Amino acid sequence: MRPSGRQINEMRPISIETGVTRHAEGSCLIKCGDTHVLCTASVDERVPPFMKNSGLGWVTAEYGMLPRATHTRMRREAKNGQSGRTQEIQRLIGRSLRAGVDRVALGERQITVDCDVIQADGGTRCASITGGWVALRLAINALMKSGDVISDPLSDPVSAISCGIYAGQPVLDLDYPEDSEAGVDGNFVMTGNRLIEVQMSAEGATFSREQMDELLTLAEKGSAELAAAQLAATR
Repeated sequence: MRPSGRQINEMRPISIETGVTRHAEGSCLIKCGDTHVLCTASVDERVPPFMKNSGLGWVTAEYGMLPRATHTRMRREAKNGQSGRTQEIQRLIGRSLRAGVDRVALGERQITVDCDVIQADGGTRCASITGGWVALRLAINALMKSGDVISDPLSDPVSAISCGIYAGQPVLDLDYPEDSEAGVDGNFVMTGNRLIEVQMSAEGATFSREQMDELLTLAEKGSAELAAAQLAATR
């Protein structure tokens, strides 16, 4: 039995509320169970110097956790510099979102996706990628409505889901009690039926090819459910 009482292939409830901030071109509040992330997408008509005159657009991301997003208060990273974990996660979010963007169609502009964790209960990077795509989709909708972008640079939604081996069983969408005790922990970033990135590690027990395939099957199910929620939120 999972601590939450869920079936091994059952996700936490997903909620995506859009238009939650006034000024950002795209925004949403995504809730994956008790993990809540505010995602905003901001359009800048300039690109980084290394992209100038390339004719290509750029999508980047920043990630952070509010001081009391977890059980105990953390110090603000702005005062102390970003941790290695934060830098790794925001690079993952940026890579993941760029993989689903036609950067020629986007045009020579940058969209920055900010993901701020309000409350954490496992899977914050996955929720950030999933919600980040929704914010990105809404920002691009605004660019297309204004005529600044003619051809849609996005196709299938980009989403991410965690899977792992908990108490000897492969499970979908780990919450914090499972994540902290999992023998194997994995994050799967997908678009449609294609993989963008897979992060898997043994946290106390090795895993077999068969178990990895079982986790991938769970991830495909979770990704399809997330994509449906993303599309419903952005219609």
